[in-house]
Amino acid sequence: MRFFVVLLVLVFATAGLAQAPSGAQKPLAKDQVIALVKAGMDNEELTKRVQERGIDFELTDDYLQALRQAGAQDVLIKALRAIKPQPLSGEQVLQLVAGGVPSQRAAALVKQRAIDFMPDEKYLDTLRLAGAEEVLLAALRAAGEAATAEMVVVTSPNAEVYLDGELKGRANAQGELAVNSKLGAHTLKVSLAGKKDFQQSVTLASVQAAKIEARLVDAPGSIRLRTLAGASISLDGASRGSADAGGELMLAEVSPGAHEVRVSARGKKDYRQTVTVLAGQESRMEARLEDVPPAPGTVRENPKDSLKYVWIPPGTFQMGCSPGDSACGAQENPSHQVRITKGFWMGQTEVTVGAYKRFARETGSGMPPEATGFKKRALNPGWSNDQMPIVNVKWNDAKAYCRWAGGRLPTEAEWEYAARAGSTEARYGALGDVAWYADNSGRGFHEVSQKRPNAFNLYDMLGNVWELVSDWYAESYYQASPALDPAGPASGQSPVLRGGSWYFCGPARIRVSVRTPTDPADWTVNFWGFRCGGEVFNP
Repeated sequence: MRFFVVLLVLVFATAGLAQAPSGAQKPLAKDQVIALVKAGMDNEELTKRVQERGIDFELTDDYLQALRQAGAQDVLIKALRAIKPQPLSGEQVLQLVAGGVPSQRAAALVKQRAIDFMPDEKYLDTLRLAGAEEVLLAALRAAGEAATAEMVVVTSPNAEVYLDGELKGRANAQGELAVNSKLGAHTLKVSLAGKKDFQQSVTLASVQAAKIEARLVDAPGSIRLRTLAGASISLDGASRGSADAGGELMLAEVSPGAHEVRVSARGKKDYRQTVTVLAGQESRMEARLEDVPPAPGTVRENPKDSLKYVWIPPGTFQMGCSPGDSACGAQENPSHQVRITKGFWMGQTEVTVGAYKRFARETGSGMPPEATGFKKRALNPGWSNDQMPIVNVKWNDAKAYCRWAGGRLPTEAEWEYAARAGSTEARYGALGDVAWYADNSGRGFHEVSQKRPNAFNLYDMLGNVWELVSDWYAESYYQASPALDPAGPASGQSPVLRGGSWYFCGPARIRVSVRTPTDPADWTVNFWGFRCGGEVFNP
């Protein structure tokens, strides 16, 4: 039995149970102090050593008398009396039991000196095997519950420190807070605005001061996104789901910093935006999805007026007098670069009689006067030919028609951009191939789309009938025209006509840069018509 107890002592000793920290000197034992006195060690030096290391035993009158007999002086005796014995370690308690110290006496020492560890059931079982009685075990439990240790929390300055749910204070400017607590298991939480809470289980196993590093990292933020219902959303290339029926999605747990948000939906252009997320805060964004533009030259029929419309992509062109064109007038100069920033739909043909009849019936506006030519010859008797261009239409009626059809009159810049279709020449083809004009018209207009179209697949942009646009006319407008999407003067006396016609228009008048005002005295003329367009218009 004695061998077994000694073996247990050795096991606990080698396991480092409740021992002093590595590198620290243990308190002096009673035999060590008396041995040093007998060896003749200077009392002043021995007193200093006692004060530095402390003692691990209880002073008794018998022991003090033995010290004096060995040669101890009053300075040493006084120092010993002033030193409070160090708390008992687990190894020391086990040695007491193994050395035959009665449990009652050992319990008294535990109560007097306290202990520096938390005795668990495994340790108490070891003491039982060594012969400890319940009185000692109860004293150890009580001492363990009463023992405290200092825990130094190292974290961010001003962070709040909680132990077992109770606020213990805030870290100082150096990011430290010392907290005294009983031995055992605890829950440590550290909080600071904009940072993610630090939470950890901490066990204080001895009375030695413990240092806990609670490093705080930035708290995640979030992005509240509004967009098209059902749209797919990704964050930094990773899918984060789809917008709900209300068009909203919350992107949670987003690390602080810049992130790319992409929103996708069928038939829509992808939306991309860089969003900066702040720690612990919610960012909000709205992603408006635009329709994917059709391919350039796409033709669709408008169910409203049954005419076909062509998609004209955005682009840049040189507006005004074409290079090498000697027929240009002052109103066509200076030539200048213009950028059309948005694609738009353009009527493939001039508005026809048939289409205008539908408008007249639905709106109750009626048809314009019949068109007549030389010697009052009817050009389209009784408006019988629906494929002829509509003429004799006032500017405001033309604008009303385009609104009814879902679009508008094109601007002068849009008209010329569409007419050129990428060409820098005065005409987009040989004159007789592309236009009805004075020399080949037979003194009258013709059905639409009988001549060759331009590269945008638009017919009769030159000849047949002049075409109204949305701009007011100003001869010197090109001298101050803006480079982006020019819309003409804010006011004027006459709208602009473009493209030339069958009526008294020779080759010099059938060019893409030609522009002329209408006659304010006669707003219904048999040689002008119009076509519709618009960037929002979606036939």
